[in-house]
Amino acid sequence: MKKGIIFDMDGTLWDSAESVAEAWRDVIRASGMLKREITATDIKGVMGKTMDVAADILFSELSQKERMDLLDQCCGLENEYLREHGGILYEGVRETFQKLRGQGYHVSIVSNCQAGYIEAFLDHYKLWDAIDDKQCYGDNLLQKGENIRIMVERNKLEQAVYVGDIQGDYEASCEAGVAFIHAAYGFGTIDAKVPAIHSLWELTGMDIDAVSAKK
Repeated sequence: MKKGIIFDMDGTLWDSAESVAEAWRDVIRASGMLKREITATDIKGVMGKTMDVAADILFSELSQKERMDLLDQCCGLENEYLREHGGILYEGVRETFQKLRGQGYHVSIVSNCQAGYIEAFLDHYKLWDAIDDKQCYGDNLLQKGENIRIMVERNKLEQAVYVGDIQGDYEASCEAGVAFIHAAYGFGTIDAKVPAIHSLWELTGMDIDAVSAKK
């Protein structure tokens, strides 16, 4: 049986909020389009949402066209900034990925981020060799639940679990028909009784097959 573990990004593998905010502040200052600063707290408040929704929230005083233009500029610099500077990587990412693959799991990432974001993460931390596949909203403009389903189907996973930190991650896993494990060290809580971990490394000692079987 081919088994997979699919990971969310923000609040699950790393915290990039301050780095993202720094990159966005540079773009916003240069554009003159906003009269206020974007903070790491602002960024954390929209992490997990698709980029168009994030723009609607963070740039609400602008027209729709202005929001998307500014978003495109911010995301372009953001990817470059993260590729160079990274964020706060949670402990044990590489070791956990390698251990899980050694246990026979297909390891992948599915995120609601823009195109190039996962690649910047993998480039900065040199993790390309530690994962098997990736998919994000920016690649196809599909919601997370659909992209989890695509990941499962593309890799012919017969059993899969999604690891994420916020309610939207849990709901996406339900939509995709896969089991869920809560990264309780991340940004949010889950309004459901689900298995939880308090560090990534805990995954390597869990009975993940039993979790997957209960979806």
